[in-house]
Amino acid sequence: MEFRKLIRNQVEYRFDPLTHDQCRINPDRAKRVRQAGAQVDLSEIIARTRKTCPFCPERVEEKTPELPREICQEGRIKLGETLIFPNLNPVGENHAVGIISRAHFLALDEFSVEMLRDNLVASKSYILSVYERDKEASWPIYIWNYMPPSAGSIIHPHAHILVEREPMPVQIELLQKSQEYLSQNRRNYWEELVEKERNLAKRFIYDSNYLSVVASFAPRGFNEIQFIFKGVSSLAELGEPQIADFADCLVKALKGYKNLGIGSFNLLTFSGPMGERLNYYRLNAKLISRPYPSGVYTNDTGPLERLCNVWVIDTLPEMVAAQLKPFFK
Repeated sequence: MEFRKLIRNQVEYRFDPLTHDQCRINPDRAKRVRQAGAQVDLSEIIARTRKTCPFCPERVEEKTPELPREICQEGRIKLGETLIFPNLNPVGENHAVGIISRAHFLALDEFSVEMLRDNLVASKSYILSVYERDKEASWPIYIWNYMPPSAGSIIHPHAHILVEREPMPVQIELLQKSQEYLSQNRRNYWEELVEKERNLAKRFIYDSNYLSVVASFAPRGFNEIQFIFKGVSSLAELGEPQIADFADCLVKALKGYKNLGIGSFNLLTFSGPMGERLNYYRLNAKLISRPYPSGVYTNDTGPLERLCNVWVIDTLPEMVAAQLKPFFK
């Protein structure tokens, strides 16, 4: 395993130890002049959007659809403050929404371990229900987009859960590279990564019986940290102690983000398939910061673009051609 980097023109070129993807880091860029993007008072935006929010308790059952009865007899999965139902505008298969809190808005340091644990447990229940009905839907994804700069269109705290029949391109690469690493080195890449980061003590943040947290050597996002689970390769394998530890780590990370002045983020899991435990892979997740909210808008790139090389588009190319063609006559 190599933590490869080189310096050119005061810029660090870093390469991911597994995929060899390149990132470029220049801390001085954080000090550059910015002529836009000043922080704004969010109180007016929060108050205004609360009045019509479809995820607030007084409207959610009227404004959101129900799950098929074979997935959930009650139509929606409920646990604590969590409520799970289908996404009206999906970006993948079996795309559900999981409301995290009854409150319309929570600051980064206001999420509780219980709240996030319930959301993760309920999400796992949904994932397993889909899998029981369709064994080909074996690839679960858990996504949390917080505030509009993350590509979240609704301020009310909520997660996305997808259960797909095929892995995303980045997941295919992670599995292939992990399998190659085991074959060539006779070591599990993820276990060795944790061991080396722990020994180096430069990027190591946290360790327990269930997971480790590190700052990614070659990040794809700002302030990126990675959660690496022990002994499991899929979201479906997580037990309640592991979920509770993950929730606790997320609460700690979000408090740290708040202290750094961060106001938006993406969280995304990279899960192996359900139904088989892979000895060469470990379930992991990434948390990255996004720009601080500076007005009401929804970013056109979210976690799938930033972390998975999957580009979610809401306009058909054929529509673009039809709309622009008259201007070329």
